[in-house]
Amino acid sequence: MSILLSDAGSVSSIPMLVSLAVLFVFMYFFMIRPQQKETKKKNALLASLAVGDTVLTTSGFYGVVIDIEDSTIIVEFGSNKNCRIPMQKEAVAAVEKPDAE
Repeated sequence: MSILLSDAGSVSSIPMLVSLAVLFVFMYFFMIRPQQKETKKKNALLASLAVGDTVLTTSGFYGVVIDIEDSTIIVEFGSNKNCRIPMQKEAVAAVEKPDAE
């Protein structure tokens, strides 16, 4: 009887390893990979940022980029041209390029 129990114990570990492998593959395709795609998209958005672009900040404000430095941009808010705020590039949520007319 001891031979049968040891054989059954070694066989039961294979399905557990397979299920763990499936779990890791599932986590990669549904959690890690989409996050990597989103990061690449955000980096491309920030790299294409140019003076004159209209931006939406993460706090919900719309403004126009008037200067770009390494990791900082200066955004002008409002129509009176008096509100210029420096902020980090990462605070940009969306960019709208000006229409070329």
